[in-house]
Amino acid sequence: MSTRDYIEKDYYKSLGVPKNATAPEIKKAYRKLARQYHPDANKNDAKAEEKFKEISEAYDVLSDEKRRKEYDEARSLFAGGGFRMPSGTPGGGQGGFTFDIGDILGNARAGGAGAAGGIGDLLGGLFGGARRSTTQQPRRGADIETEATISFDDAVNGVTVPLRMASPQPCGACRGTGAKAGTTPRVCPTCNGTGTTSRGAGGFAISEPCRDCRGRGLIVDDPCPVCHGSGRAMSERTMQVRIPAGVDDGQRIRLKGKGSPGERGGVAGDLLVLVHVKPHAVFGRSGGNLTLTLPVTFPEAALGAEVKVPTLDGKTVTLKLPAGTTSGRVLRVRGKGVTRKDGTKGDLLVTVEVAVPRKVSGKAKEALEAYRAATSGEDPRAHLGARTANRAGE
Repeated sequence: MSTRDYIEKDYYKSLGVPKNATAPEIKKAYRKLARQYHPDANKNDAKAEEKFKEISEAYDVLSDEKRRKEYDEARSLFAGGGFRMPSGTPGGGQGGFTFDIGDILGNARAGGAGAAGGIGDLLGGLFGGARRSTTQQPRRGADIETEATISFDDAVNGVTVPLRMASPQPCGACRGTGAKAGTTPRVCPTCNGTGTTSRGAGGFAISEPCRDCRGRGLIVDDPCPVCHGSGRAMSERTMQVRIPAGVDDGQRIRLKGKGSPGERGGVAGDLLVLVHVKPHAVFGRSGGNLTLTLPVTFPEAALGAEVKVPTLDGKTVTLKLPAGTTSGRVLRVRGKGVTRKDGTKGDLLVTVEVAVPRKVSGKAKEALEAYRAATSGEDPRAHLGARTANRAGE
């Protein structure tokens, strides 16, 4: 992408966010628009496809902190149509002079140790230094975001899911050249394939993108009818993605090199998968542990018992309730939780809940009445009154 694109395209407007929008606000706006204009939801709608490309391009820049900074700087410096040298400088006269700037940001926004130095390259060219041509350098592909919804069991154990995605890819009809099948682009005679031209201005050598090839270094005389000469086209693909065991709801998984392919031999971007986990009817989760609420009867809690407890794998374990177990007590079953990154498993945390029957009749009621009479001298709330009295006397 050239600096001219940076200057002419308002990515904030494309996503409908202000210039001071935070990264989460930008992401939220992108995801909303991506769902609205996704090719799957707008079959054979060229305008929706074009809009989807526009917002994807905008998000690709604004979601990257470094590229966003370069974009903001480029628009701030050159939105007026050129760069004005201070008065009194060579060639400036009283009012300075204006010239068009080329791809001064180069591919620094694409990352990598070999990326150009942006403003430093421009200054080096102005004051006699050799400015590297950046138009032919590799560029990293864009990251792609998608979502996957899986079951609670699959989140705990891991699962492979098919994901259908649409993203810009090299045009299959022209293989990314932008030229109609059977033809090839020719080297631009103006810049000799470098993508940049230089001209003198008051003793300075000013480098800018070639106007004839628009910085590509190649000229397409007969454009590809599919991509209209751009060399890129929307492509749909289905990918088998492995969701690792232990993934949590709302977690984002990054798959290196599974995003959009790079340009001019650059590495591919990454695939970011936002995982949604459906709740379970019985089990919950707390980090690497599973949770379960276990109803028990009053006699089991008071006298102690051995009870069967279900586990996520469909089996049961025997849990020993100590005599005098209170409601809300948490008991631990080792190794029946979530698989961790190191391969070990968390535990199953069982919360005891004493079940109180809604209706009691017959012998059960008689037995409870007898129990109440036998324990009439015991007051489980006596300590509350004592503590209140102590507090009042302070």
